[in-house]
Order: sequence, then structure tokens, then C-alpha cells
Amino acid sequence: MHRWRAWATNDEGSAALEFITVGVILLVPLVYLVIALGTIQEQTLGAEAAARHTARAIAIAPDAASAAENGEAVLAGIIEEYGLDPEAIDVSLSCSPAGVDCPSAGATLIVTVAAQVRLPLVPPVFGLDRAASVTVQAEAVQKVSRLWGAG
Repeated sequence: MHRWRAWATNDEGSAALEFITVGVILLVPLVYLVIALGTIQEQTLGAEAAARHTARAIAIAPDAASAAENGEAVLAGIIEEYGLDPEAIDVSLSCSPAGVDCPSAGATLIVTVAAQVRLPLVPPVFGLDRAASVTVQAEAVQKVSRLWGAG
């Protein structure tokens, strides 16, 4: 009986084991959090860049046909540059004041880009990758020139 108590109270060598165990338990979630936040931040910056540059490309275009063409080209370039998923991007275009054609001369153009960011290391089993996703959204506002489409 005396031997058992002596062995149970002996702490030699257990500090290193405790440090490794606690370190791994805390380090693995911390590393995953850093990777996930980095992915979300990258996609957020991509959505913001897509909204801003698409609004600018549409606002400086000489007419509606080239505005649509320029907007699509800029959006495709941003999607490729930031590694966004084209199927997970939703772009909406609206103009203020309400009731005007969009885009039109003198209107305020509002471009909204929403993207679904899938968290890393989540398997696509049973749709877990879609369930473990975060929606990021960016909006850009650009004033269209009063002389837009006149030339």
C-alpha cells in the first residue's frame, strides 16, 4: 500500500508531458482559427475589390453596352485574382434615385457583391462544407457622370 502512494505522488517528468498535452490541445484550435480567419479575410477583400472595381468600370464606361462588358471583365479578373468561387458569388446592381434606368447619366450606382466562404478542412460529406460557410458582403457606391452616354 505504501508503494502505491509513493508512486502516485511522484511528479518527476510529468511537467513536460503536461506541457505537450496542453500545448497540443490549445495549439491545434488556435492554428485552425488563424487559417479560417485568413481565408475569410481574403474572401472579404476579394468581395470588396470586386464591388469597388466593378462600380468604377461601369461608371466610367461610355455607354450601357460597354458598361456591361467592362463590368463583367473586371469581375472575372477579380474572381481569378482573389481565388473566389464563381458559383458562390452574387452580384447585384441598383441605382439611385429609384425608377431611373441603371446605369444612367447622373445616377448613383450601387454594386453589392456577396460571397459564400467555405471554411478550410471541412469535408463535403453530407453537405457539411455548405453548412460550415460564412457569408461576406461588400458594397460600393459610384456616381455616374451627368454626361454619361452622350458621346
